[in-house]
Amino acid sequence: MYHNELFGLRLRKVRGQAGETQKQLAEILGVKPNQVGEMENGRGATTLARLALICIHYNVSADYLLGLTDEPRPLRRDEGTGG
Repeated sequence: MYHNELFGLRLRKVRGQAGETQKQLAEILGVKPNQVGEMENGRGATTLARLALICIHYNVSADYLLGLTDEPRPLRRDEGTGG
């Protein structure tokens, strides 16, 4: 089940692993740094377009950020398809 708090924790984790600041992520997303802080503290949300940007930028799945799986990496397109 989705919780803003878990999304925030995972966003903070992947951002930290990338060695980026909230300001740097804010620039990528086109928002103010305090908005990234709000997301990471579980008090703010984001748009689907920005969620997609976060996933692409950090190479994590939306399912991971949203708490639907504990596996951070998205499956490669050829995994599970025999190709």
